[in-house]
Amino acid sequence: MDLEGVVTHGIPLQTFKTNGNDGASYSSHEQGGADDVDGAPHRNPDTTERQGLLPAQTPSCNGETVDHAAGAQNKLGNTYTPQKNSSVDRIKRELNEVVYRKVKLWMVILFIFLLIVAVIIISLYLCSVIYEDEDENFDRSLFTVPRSFNGSFQLPNLVFTEELSTHSSNESQTLAAHLQEKLAGLYRSSPALGRYFSEAEISAFRNGSFIADYQLTFVMPEDQQDQLRNVTLSREMVYNVFRQFLYDQEQPDESGQMYIDPVSLKMSLRH
Repeated sequence: MDLEGVVTHGIPLQTFKTNGNDGASYSSHEQGGADDVDGAPHRNPDTTERQGLLPAQTPSCNGETVDHAAGAQNKLGNTYTPQKNSSVDRIKRELNEVVYRKVKLWMVILFIFLLIVAVIIISLYLCSVIYEDEDENFDRSLFTVPRSFNGSFQLPNLVFTEELSTHSSNESQTLAAHLQEKLAGLYRSSPALGRYFSEAEISAFRNGSFIADYQLTFVMPEDQQDQLRNVTLSREMVYNVFRQFLYDQEQPDESGQMYIDPVSLKMSLRH
């Protein structure tokens, strides 16, 4: 019996064919509009599912397939503004805001900064000019009490002669003047003893690796003499300043005639 022409309950029978690949069955319609059920067009289930899952793709000029969804995502990514850039733009807008007429906010901030720097510089300058060290304010006329020290040192690079043994000779006076200037310079430059120093004198030259005898004189105020004798103008202080000067010379010229041997330095208090 041929079933193709049989109609059951008014519904036309459809011919079903089997796919040779996977065994799935599908319906074959010889006439699209006439074979649809209930007047609805027939859709292939496989095609419908693919249309719902895959985005629309169009071929490009060179035959490649272009993904429209990926292009839309890239476009959104390019137009996205990071938070950091937005913060920088906001700060720039705030700095460029007009505070008064043509005066902008960044101008006001710069002016305040420069004003603070100028105030600091002026303050430092005024302090350096106006400030006076109390230790530098002293009346030299009140320094009336003398305090003297005697001592000797060797000048190993000099050769003793009969003329140097005579204190009134030109050679002896010239050498003595240079040594006195050297001693006066080191004590006047001392922060502790400079104000009290009065005089340095070379009293004589002696034979024996060429020894020079010297005398140092300091003056001090009467009301502070006890304290100064025990500390500032003590024998240890005056001696150490002299010896440190000999050791701390920038470039001690041991070959020079004015070289003083630090080890040979001697000092005692003159009563």
